[in-house]
Amino acid sequence: MKRHSIKAAMFSGLYFPSILFIATIATALVIYYGGSEVVSGAITFGMLYVFIAYVGSFFEPVMQLANILARFQQAQASAERLLALIEMEPEIFDNQEVIEKYGDSINFKKENWEELIGDIEFKDVTFKYHKGETVLNNFNLKVKAGETIALVGHTGAGKSTIVNLICRFYEPTTGKILIDGVDYKKRSLGWLHDNLGYVLQSPHLFSGTILENIRYGNPKATLEEVIHASKLVEADEFIIKFKEGYQTEVGESGTRLSVGQKQLISFARALIANPKILILDEATSSVDTKTEKSIQRAIKIVLKGRTSFIIAHRLSTITSSDRILLLEDGIVKESGTHEELIKLEKQYYRLYTNQFKAQVINKSKNG
Repeated sequence: MKRHSIKAAMFSGLYFPSILFIATIATALVIYYGGSEVVSGAITFGMLYVFIAYVGSFFEPVMQLANILARFQQAQASAERLLALIEMEPEIFDNQEVIEKYGDSINFKKENWEELIGDIEFKDVTFKYHKGETVLNNFNLKVKAGETIALVGHTGAGKSTIVNLICRFYEPTTGKILIDGVDYKKRSLGWLHDNLGYVLQSPHLFSGTILENIRYGNPKATLEEVIHASKLVEADEFIIKFKEGYQTEVGESGTRLSVGQKQLISFARALIANPKILILDEATSSVDTKTEKSIQRAIKIVLKGRTSFIIAHRLSTITSSDRILLLEDGIVKESGTHEELIKLEKQYYRLYTNQFKAQVINKSKNG
């Protein structure tokens, strides 16, 4: 992309001034010789004007050719990137034995899928990216079905790596991840992702209506089920205020809605999908305090009966979690409930109290 962009810039930077220079010389020659002919009476002034216009008409498309060449270079670069993406071999894939039993990524054999309960275990998991340091080293963790685990820590502590491994966006370098006591590599990606819900920090909505975006979690859901899910997460309150209600167009990437409204819709979408494993990735970090309270209530509804992992930015959202893991360089430094970690008065206690003080100060400043 860089190489083609530089080449396109060079075409545009050299070609256009060169043609403009030649066109200017041509115009000057026409004026010089044509002016002499006008003075001598050989041609009229009108004919001179026509020849000057001809010069402009001749060189204008030639100058536009530079722009076309530059765009062609950019289009070629874009086409190469698209083809490279299409031809890319996935790094995470099911082996042939799994495909034969459970189906591939398109053709599922759901009749062979086992029910996912939600027990998850990291067994001596070591993970490192292709280029970079080891993120997790002999990491062990047991999570019971229906348990809510909050992951806190500074950037680079390993929070996102853990949930990405659970989702099988990556696989362990060494060690195993067991779901319901079975290595998840022995089950299909489709089986896992069909039982997975993921609410992002910046939720993505597709162009279409609110109804279509919520129903994306379960295309077979009825309107009544969509409305019920929306009411549970308090999204129905703002949806019915729109003139067209659930048929309201959200715009490209949900541009017609606020961040908080998009987040509540993403919760409704996760709820209607009824996943057995739910990931919340800093779901309240981009919303105001009022919307945060609605989202906190929505989180409590969505988490019921599911194995859940919450990557927390605002620690106030995880106080009711079954277990809080404070991570540092891929190592669990502190583990326990909110009350237990507060009593320890260590790192989590300092993080929580500092954040609480900052919130109090901000409230007092805002009146």
